[in-house]
Amino acid sequence: MTAPPRAAVVLPAGGTGQRMGAGGVRKQYVELAGTPILLRSLNVFLEHPAFELVVVALPADDAANPPAFLPEQVTVVAGGETRGESVLHGLAVIPDRVDVVLIHDAARPLVTASVVARVLEAAASGVGAVAALPVQDTLKRVTGDRVVTSTLDRAGVWAVQTPQGFPRQVISEAYRSATELDLTATDDAGLVERVGVRVVVVRGDVHNIKITTPGDLALAETIIAARSSR
Repeated sequence: MTAPPRAAVVLPAGGTGQRMGAGGVRKQYVELAGTPILLRSLNVFLEHPAFELVVVALPADDAANPPAFLPEQVTVVAGGETRGESVLHGLAVIPDRVDVVLIHDAARPLVTASVVARVLEAAASGVGAVAALPVQDTLKRVTGDRVVTSTLDRAGVWAVQTPQGFPRQVISEAYRSATELDLTATDDAGLVERVGVRVVVVRGDVHNIKITTPGDLALAETIIAARSSR
C-alpha cells in the first residue's frame, strides 16, 4: 500500500484588505459568522490528518505578535511586500520531509475538505493541481474605455481558485527561479507552468469564493447559514 503524502500548506495573509473597508481591521481578521476569516480558512487544513505543517504569512508587525485566535500548531512567518514574497517566506520553513505543498488564499474561508482532498491527491501524483470551475458566462474582450472588440470562445476555459498543490521541490524551484528573474504570475501555478511542469485542474466549488468586498462577506454569511441549516 502506498503511504499517504506528507503535506504542508502555506496561507499568504500579509495584505491589508483595503477594499473591504473594515474600519482599520485587516480583512483576514474580520469576523465571518463569529469567526475570523483567517481562522475559517485554516481550520480545514488543521483538521486534515495529512498536513504536518500549517504556515501563515502575516504582516511583519502581526507576525511578531500574532493574533490570539491562532491555534498554537500554526507556524507564523513574516510576509513580504507582495503575495509572492509571502509565499516564498512560507516555503522557506517547510522541511524536506514534506512531499506536497498546498497554497491557499487566506481570504477563501469556505473551502471544503473535499476540494482540499482532490487537490492533494492530484498533486501527490507528481503534477501541479489547481481547484477550478469551468467558465459558464460569455466572455468579452474590451478596450480601456469598455468598448467590446470580440467575443471569446469559453470552451476549455476554467476559472481558477485555491488551494493549488504541488510537489514540494517543484513549487520551491519555481519560486526560486521566478525570484532570480524578477518574474510574477497571477497565481502560483503560472510559475510552475513556466518551468515546464504539467498542471491539471480539479473540480473546485462554486461556494469557494474569495472575500474582497463587504458584498462578498454578506454572501459568505448566507452560505454558512445555509450549510448550518442542512
